[in-house]
Amino acid sequence: MASKPNKITKIEVAGHILDPLFGRVFRVPPRWLFVRVETELGIVGWGEGTLEGHTEAIEGAYKDLTERFIGWDADRIQDIWQHAYRSRFYRGGPVLMSALSGLDIALWDIKGKRYGVPIWQLLGGKVRDRVKVYVWVGGDKPADVVDGAAERRAQGFTAVKMNATDAVDWIDSPALLQDTISRVRDVKTLGLDVGIDFHGRLHKGMTKQLAKALEPMKPLFIEGIVILPHAFLQMLKSDEHRRVLEPLLPTQVEEIADLAHMVSTPIALGERLYSRHDFRPYLERRAIDIAQPDVAHCGGISELHRLASYTETYDVALAPHCPLGPIALAACMQVDIAAPNFFIQEMSLQMHYNEGADLLTYLVDPTVFTVKNGYVEALQGPGLGIEINEQLVRDTAAKHADEQAWRNAVWKGEDGALREW
Repeated sequence: MASKPNKITKIEVAGHILDPLFGRVFRVPPRWLFVRVETELGIVGWGEGTLEGHTEAIEGAYKDLTERFIGWDADRIQDIWQHAYRSRFYRGGPVLMSALSGLDIALWDIKGKRYGVPIWQLLGGKVRDRVKVYVWVGGDKPADVVDGAAERRAQGFTAVKMNATDAVDWIDSPALLQDTISRVRDVKTLGLDVGIDFHGRLHKGMTKQLAKALEPMKPLFIEGIVILPHAFLQMLKSDEHRRVLEPLLPTQVEEIADLAHMVSTPIALGERLYSRHDFRPYLERRAIDIAQPDVAHCGGISELHRLASYTETYDVALAPHCPLGPIALAACMQVDIAAPNFFIQEMSLQMHYNEGADLLTYLVDPTVFTVKNGYVEALQGPGLGIEINEQLVRDTAAKHADEQAWRNAVWKGEDGALREW
């Protein structure tokens, strides 16, 4: 039994030089930020602190975390977590929580490797043998999704998600929506469940039209809707086949609660909530049915596991958000395997954002994420259950060190006004 302290000797965040004192930052394509933590016993743990579009801010946060925690016992995960979160005056938010997430994931990886067991074993053991997954088809400008959906089915998936539209004005031509209807119909003929992500691009006038048109298609879920008119609420209330809805922006607690009390449709949200404290008002107002925290933004495995238990108390299901890299996916799966209220896991295999590298690129053994009949088998290796190709990560990060970090697209209409992305 391991008993003596296992002090942290190095924290690296791979490839981009921060400062000689603080090591390196592993900024790797397509848009990921990996964290490498090493201890005096020679154990290496990997984490992911990706915050899409805000890479430099995360790198700055890691300079602080490195200065604070070198020399600490890596086994004291909760003590480190609490100090990282509470010992400074300002706390929470996407930047601080994403940086903490990467460190926390790496520490759990180290602990699992030290004791020779998967992390899910340290979380109380597994309650399932495999994890149900879904994947994106198409991209930000959806087209040719039918061929993509057929490929996903051949890969072993039974559920996919697609964007509803390109950029759309506040009120636009109804003809723009016809292509969406055709794509959903064609994908469903392949025998796949289809989720439709409005992505916040449609305002209520266009949302009403598209939602009504999609009703006969019986999609698996609709998410990312900006606002819902009364007529649409009534339509949803009578549609027993509609399963999941993310209707409003995550800052609109009262409006989402009002909606939840008006309809029987399950409501999903959470990718832009960063802790239990952010989820609390939605749970207390009975405004959420499916929680979608992101392990790379919500405080890592520690907070994701707490959120699983917290949401279960309110009879809320867990479906972690994860359009990110292999470390984040493995971290999600460790919690999924141990959480009774887990529902479905997002994964980024061949996702449209993955330019220059993909989910399996940095893995020594990519078969750990093999999809069969819509499921991935429980990870069995110690720690995260994956092995990172460290030399490839270092070489790739060094190669791209002088390049600008990933930035999301910015869309404008014909009149020059900013449109929702």
